[in-house]
Amino acid sequence: MAEIRELLIQRERMTLSPYAFLSENTKGREKPCTVCTQRTEFQRDRDRIIHSQSFRRLMYKTQVFLAPAGDHYRTRLTHTLEVTQIGRTIARALFLNEDLTEAIALGHDLGHTPFGHAGETVMRNLFSPDFSHNKQGVRVVEKLENNGEGLNLTFEVRNGIACHSGKEMPVTLEGAVIRFADRIAYINHDIDDALRAGILRQDEIPADLRAILGEQHGERINTMVSSIVRASTDRPEIRMEPDIQEATDALRDFLFARVYRDSVAKVEEVKAKEMLAQLFTYFADHPEKLPIDYLETISKESVERAVCDYLSGMTDRYAIELYRDLFIPEVWRVK
Repeated sequence: MAEIRELLIQRERMTLSPYAFLSENTKGREKPCTVCTQRTEFQRDRDRIIHSQSFRRLMYKTQVFLAPAGDHYRTRLTHTLEVTQIGRTIARALFLNEDLTEAIALGHDLGHTPFGHAGETVMRNLFSPDFSHNKQGVRVVEKLENNGEGLNLTFEVRNGIACHSGKEMPVTLEGAVIRFADRIAYINHDIDDALRAGILRQDEIPADLRAILGEQHGERINTMVSSIVRASTDRPEIRMEPDIQEATDALRDFLFARVYRDSVAKVEEVKAKEMLAQLFTYFADHPEKLPIDYLETISKESVERAVCDYLSGMTDRYAIELYRDLFIPEVWRVK
């Protein structure tokens, strides 16, 4: 009887688009490992990501609302799951490799700092202007996870994580799908969260955009996904139809103006930035206080690199508790 893995590879050859990336064509991993008889290489990557500590920590990392108290606001983990669902829907409709798409989606935000993009700004200011959660995500899966051994993912998944946003384009169409899925997810769920928080009213979303994209959350996602499928079928590229792309970009601009800048959702960001900056300075001045796991990074790279890795991996609540332990006198803490 043929191994399950071989049957899955054969099915990819027979059913996927000529533009799909087949798992048998992977450039492979940095470290050799025994072949799994039950899974393709991208299925293994998906499983390694899901079982990683960095993936679990996404549950308590900010999406838009810092350390949200409400049960229904998105976190970085729920964002990741929504990106994965949208990405797989597009990949399936285009007969691309769903396993590769899913693995990239699940791993795309592993390098995100606590407090969302506010934390990313602090790392750029205090560690390196070149810092990005994309690059940090690659560092997580290559160097930081699994007690410094990394997850040893395939090249294509690591490339998809590195290129899920920004100017550099991924080498696979599956990676390009995640660039769109990420934007579709955050535009729509951030609107939903802003409506829930009372920052926006439904009738404040520009009427012309509602007419093109849809009135409700699900309608807008369906419009955007369907547009990608129509525009990308039997083509060696992933794109949206021009009118839907224009409306999507305009809706994103609207969100930046009304939610991402100077809204109630962002009033605590100044405090979050100051808190992370103080933590960064403290550990840079007292590297002996870092967990022992980071000593090798200090010896091979720098104290600042180790501090950046430590802080970037924190959840919102861990960073808050650590700050309180280091800087708030015990008698002042709320019991």
